[in-house]
Amino acid sequence: MERSKVYFTDFRTGLGVSLTEKLQRLIKKAGIGDIDMDGKFVAIKMHFGELGNLAFLRPNYAKAVADVVKENGGLPFLTDCNTLYPGSRKHALEHLDCANINGFNTVTTGCQIIIGDGLRGTDDIIVPVPNAEYCKEAYIGRAVMDADIFISLTHFKGHEMAGFGGAIKNIGMGCASRAGKMQQHNSGQPHVIKDKCRGCRRCLKECGSDAICYEEGKAYIDPDKCKGCGRCIGACAFDAIENINGNAPMLMGMKMAEYTEAVVANRPCFHISLITDVSPNCDCHGENDAPIIPDIGMLASFDPVALDQACVDLCEEVTPVRNSQLGDNMAKAGFRNLGNVWQNSNPNVAWKETLEHAEKLGIGTREYELIRMM
Repeated sequence: MERSKVYFTDFRTGLGVSLTEKLQRLIKKAGIGDIDMDGKFVAIKMHFGELGNLAFLRPNYAKAVADVVKENGGLPFLTDCNTLYPGSRKHALEHLDCANINGFNTVTTGCQIIIGDGLRGTDDIIVPVPNAEYCKEAYIGRAVMDADIFISLTHFKGHEMAGFGGAIKNIGMGCASRAGKMQQHNSGQPHVIKDKCRGCRRCLKECGSDAICYEEGKAYIDPDKCKGCGRCIGACAFDAIENINGNAPMLMGMKMAEYTEAVVANRPCFHISLITDVSPNCDCHGENDAPIIPDIGMLASFDPVALDQACVDLCEEVTPVRNSQLGDNMAKAGFRNLGNVWQNSNPNVAWKETLEHAEKLGIGTREYELIRMM
């Protein structure tokens, strides 16, 4: 497979040039206009942010992309699917309220918002994944699959299980219905290391399954209630929670790749990622910790695998932010360098296997040419 082209620009701008204009120049240079959009429905998949979280992408970026789609004759809509866990986005009514509170509406984005898997998270389409090893069928939100063209608009950040949340996670996990999210998360369940638990109850606040209680001041996770989402692992500041199945993060990543194949196969797709406000955990949290690395820039490509790999490589080139989760970990006595930003920030993650599996499936290639723009 030939190297894929990935287009990149940083966040520097001159007087009179906005970042949204710079993003539009980037995606046009990357070839978004080569897609025949005339009269066609165009799904723009993004994350509207959990209430209380401020790291998600601003709606201004969504409008910039939607405006380019409309310039090319397309009919854009923003979409995301409901969450597996309770929060502010577990059904379409809450999800739309959350999006609106966080600034996403028809005025600010210039297009409609459709929750991809319907009112209760059950409006999905079963999509065969012929080359899959783990998910021969994927449960994808119906509105996502009904679109003629698919665009991913991703906030590139850290994640407590996947290592980072890039294009593949935005697509594979984000486009799955609640049943699809369950299928991807069910590779393992977390377990409390009693000697390390401080009884701080932070994990209890993060659990969306009512699976955590406290016995003699120590957390206990009920395996019959736990969905295996891993939010408690990211919440614990004392490394007191681990996954019983040490391969669970790796398996989840491979399943995300297979779900990504289900979404992008057999239709025109385009992918955009912004490396900004790189919080250590997912935007699904109702808070966001300080960025672990500085803002880097905006990237676009027809290849989501190359895009994620390019983002990873750019993140490895910068100096970590000292006053952050990553900086704190690196400053600890006896710090053991695990070789990359993501595992140094969240040690119990797996991410390389996700990209390797996506490449194996033929979604794209990790080999890329980075084309820098001013």
